[in-house]
Amino acid sequence: MLKNYLKTAWRSLRKNRLSSFINIGGLSIGMAVAMLIACWIYNESSFDRQFPNYAQIAQVWEMYPGKHGAQAILPEPVGPELRTKYGSNFKQVFQSSKPLEHVLSVGDKKLIKSGSFMQPSGLNVISLPMLQGTRSGLDDRQSILLSASLAEALFAGVDPVGKTLSMDDTVTLRVTGVYKDFPYNSSFRDITYLAPWDLYVRNDPETRNQRLAWGDNNWYTYVQLADNADFASVSAKIKDAKRNNDPWIDSAGVNRNTMELFLHPMSRWHLYSDFSDGYNASGRIKYVRLFGLIGALVLLLACINFMNLSTARSEKRAREVGIRKVVGSLRSQLIGQFFSESLLVTFFALAIALALLQLSLPLFNQVADTKMSIPWLNPVWWSACIGFCLFTGLIAGSYPALYLSSFKPIRVLKGVFRVGRLAALPRKILVVIQFTVSIAMIIGTIIVFRQVQYAKDRPVGYSQQGLVSIQQHTKNIYDHFSAFRADLLRTGVITEVAESVAPVTAAWNMNGGLTWSQHLRTDPNDPDFVMKGVTEGFAKTVGLHLITGRDFRTGPDGADANSMILNVSALNAMGWKDPLGKTVHWSNTDFTVIGVVKDVVMESPYETPYPALYYLAPYNMSYVTMKIDPNTNAREALSKAAPIFAKYNPAEPFDYKFVDEQYDARFRDELRIGELAGFFTALAILISCLGLFGLASFVAEQRIREIGVRKILGASVFNLWKLLSRDFVLLTGLSILIAIPIAGWLLTQWLQSYAYRTSISWWIFAAAGAAALAITLITVSFQAIRAATTNPVKSLRTE
Repeated sequence: MLKNYLKTAWRSLRKNRLSSFINIGGLSIGMAVAMLIACWIYNESSFDRQFPNYAQIAQVWEMYPGKHGAQAILPEPVGPELRTKYGSNFKQVFQSSKPLEHVLSVGDKKLIKSGSFMQPSGLNVISLPMLQGTRSGLDDRQSILLSASLAEALFAGVDPVGKTLSMDDTVTLRVTGVYKDFPYNSSFRDITYLAPWDLYVRNDPETRNQRLAWGDNNWYTYVQLADNADFASVSAKIKDAKRNNDPWIDSAGVNRNTMELFLHPMSRWHLYSDFSDGYNASGRIKYVRLFGLIGALVLLLACINFMNLSTARSEKRAREVGIRKVVGSLRSQLIGQFFSESLLVTFFALAIALALLQLSLPLFNQVADTKMSIPWLNPVWWSACIGFCLFTGLIAGSYPALYLSSFKPIRVLKGVFRVGRLAALPRKILVVIQFTVSIAMIIGTIIVFRQVQYAKDRPVGYSQQGLVSIQQHTKNIYDHFSAFRADLLRTGVITEVAESVAPVTAAWNMNGGLTWSQHLRTDPNDPDFVMKGVTEGFAKTVGLHLITGRDFRTGPDGADANSMILNVSALNAMGWKDPLGKTVHWSNTDFTVIGVVKDVVMESPYETPYPALYYLAPYNMSYVTMKIDPNTNAREALSKAAPIFAKYNPAEPFDYKFVDEQYDARFRDELRIGELAGFFTALAILISCLGLFGLASFVAEQRIREIGVRKILGASVFNLWKLLSRDFVLLTGLSILIAIPIAGWLLTQWLQSYAYRTSISWWIFAAAGAAALAITLITVSFQAIRAATTNPVKSLRTE
């Protein structure tokens, strides 16, 4: 019996090739999109789950005053404080540096790689998978553990254990182990080496001097909870650990430091990294929800197509049902026949969808910055695929199976059976839903790209043209900066050079606790200021716009050693109108304000500018910024600059970055959203058009005799085109009216998450509506004109 069902179903598919192509094609595209997004969501939600202690690991964070945000970097004394006073709540407490780039060299091979300095106990907490050596290898202060990929890059097939390498040309380390690379869906994926914590805090003078300071936030602190502890209760216990050791006492003797420590579980690191008003409800989870919704909607469109065309075609089979019943077919047999046809289509679509998924995965990985693979051996994956096929096939086949199988054969065969006037209503509702979704997605895609472009057009506060940034991992250039600068300027291709503690686009050194004229006592509600240490000529190099006052000057007397330049946001935060000559007290030093510059956009281009203070740093600065002569080719300028860098800093390669490219990287997430949303929107429109094309073909075929009669009575092609297109245009118009308020409200909510955001103009809705109408007319017109130009003799010769 099943074999007969499948054979009949196959014949039906071959007989109705166009309908079968649209059904299978649309459904396979929808299923492929849904599976692709499902793989991505699974990848995102499985971040860090490879760690055996995943459920017990947390990072210690600090909530800002007023609970306006939070940060993970904390003072070094936090770790010992948690061990000594709260140790019963933890199995382990360990600390680590932020991922840091250093030059690792073996012979003539020099690589700039990112890694961390970690306390040895942390290796057992994260269950570091060793390939060679043991985790205890990090107990030696002069040791280092390498990832497998870095070990191969440095030693090229030679056993690295026991070999030595140089870090920043200043310290020699012995390789005591090789570990398996962290997976791409791990928070530690950028760590290619692990070095001893003691090496970091004892060998660097600046770090050694600051390690006991409660006001210096520079380190990560991790914990593994005890078996009988939970994150919420332990967070409540440790919340005042920093506040009590770093008090801000007001004139009444009250501690006004409201910062609180809390535990941020590993399970929330990747998807829930944003804090606002004391809540941890946002982060990458918003992208997971967005694309989960897109995947569901695209799949819904494909299912609507399938159901629409299945029900439309089934109505033509009323006579077939009548004949089958007359010759003895039972209703259960007819139900089985219709369901088998529907399920055959869905399983064909599944096979094609899997092939499309495999073909599109490399491109998706590139765009989405992932390394996903299809879980072919996962039974849950196959259960979900087969379950979806059964569900879709049964839902789409339910109408013909249950409704048509109930027909009275005598009414059908006598020709007195007519489909009710409301039979087409469900299909019209589904078409409206389809185009409502498609129009909303068009509007959303336009808004995303408009928001990105709006931020890109924002004044950045400096000149990006020809600006190049080079990170330095040694003090070689700093120690000979005057001679180095003079040599670069003599090339004639570099117009200016300066050093700074951070890149132009970064806001790394955030500090509170400043006082200034008319504000002589710190307040927990004071903003954090970006403290930008620079050399003389930095403003000229990057093109800062001086509003009032002057730039830094240096000389034998060190005239501006204790001077500062403010940006406009810092000026407003301090409440000054005439800042020149005023005093700012920071780091036990009084600084005199000598100038004010326009705000520079640092970090996110979608947020308000940070208040920033520029000063002449008296210590090593890690970033060199140089300005290429605008009349010189960039490649030529860099080729002339490279030998000078090699002369003064032979220990590391000439690794440069264009500042405008660094700034453009700030738009990466939004551009990725726009590209993916645009791609999925195009597929949604394609699926909707396939369905519309199939329905238009069905309607034209259904009314072929009416069209023939109208042509004989003198109807023009244009009149017939209007007749066949009118219903679809009306449905599209209704979809536009529904989609505009829904999309407008959702996108307004999305834009609220950006401080610097575009407006939603009326023309966006008009453009999306016009595009939907144009797509509808183009899709329907082919079938409408074809039917209108058909010779009426052919359609009426059987009458």
